[in-house]
Amino acid sequence: MYRTAVFPGSFDPFTVGHESLVIRGLNLFDKIIIAVGINSEKHGFMPVEKRIELIKTVFKDSPRVEIKTYTNLTVDFCKENGATHILRGVRNSGDYEYEHSIAEVNRLMQPEIETVFLLALPEYTSLSSSIAREIIHYKRDARKFLPQGIDFEYFFGYSINS
Repeated sequence: MYRTAVFPGSFDPFTVGHESLVIRGLNLFDKIIIAVGINSEKHGFMPVEKRIELIKTVFKDSPRVEIKTYTNLTVDFCKENGATHILRGVRNSGDYEYEHSIAEVNRLMQPEIETVFLLALPEYTSLSSSIAREIIHYKRDARKFLPQGIDFEYFFGYSINS
């Protein structure tokens, strides 16, 4: 049976924690669609096009990873793309409570789509896109929080002096 998972989020920006979940998720799924949610009412830190480009840079050599955008409900996006699972990361008990509630609603709406939680690796439990954004906002060295090979000057408008 071919298993496709959707990994939804705003990914503003995409962090090493996100990257870790996708890499680990590839051990469970044949394909992962990283679904960048677009909320027309919110203005993100990074334009959606830049977020997609950054994620594509990270997974350029991973044919089993696809990047798409969506504006509808995640379960509807899953159905449209033939996904059988939703992949979510959990860093702490607060994340679990929030994700559990969403998973239950998704199950009521589309019982055939299963949510799978992966625990964040210990080194990523304190990391969030919000923290990475704050570090980038103040033009500090955020390399340890973002995937390797990211061109800071291109994506964030400043360079890191090694």
